[in-house]
Amino acid sequence: MASLNVGNLGEYLREQRRNAQLSLRQLADAAGVSNPYLSQIERGLRKPSADILQQLAKALRISAETLYVQAGILDERSPEAAGTRSVILADPSLSERQKQVLLQIYESFRKENGLDADTDTDSAADHPQDPQNPQASN
Repeated sequence: MASLNVGNLGEYLREQRRNAQLSLRQLADAAGVSNPYLSQIERGLRKPSADILQQLAKALRISAETLYVQAGILDERSPEAAGTRSVILADPSLSERQKQVLLQIYESFRKENGLDADTDTDSAADHPQDPQNPQASN
């Protein structure tokens, strides 16, 4: 498991909280953590558990995976896929159900195009025509 990069996590959390227009107290209440504890996380003084990160992600309406990557708990997936997921999950104009449906559709298209959900190992330029799908070259 990678070491925790608490300083960057704290900065990232503060940025996400501000983008969500939440005070420290509001986020702490929504995530079920104490105000001082959240402050210490944001200042890089505490290393939150995966459970706390999940609670914070839910309160911020962002992907827990994004916070795990920021904390160094998970290795980042392909930047394109992680970025797309993050953008969808961070969009305040979408309901949680809409976000989940969009993510499912996105993943199904990636799989259909031969891209694993975790990696971007192949590109369309590498395989201009799929023998099982001759129309794949457009």
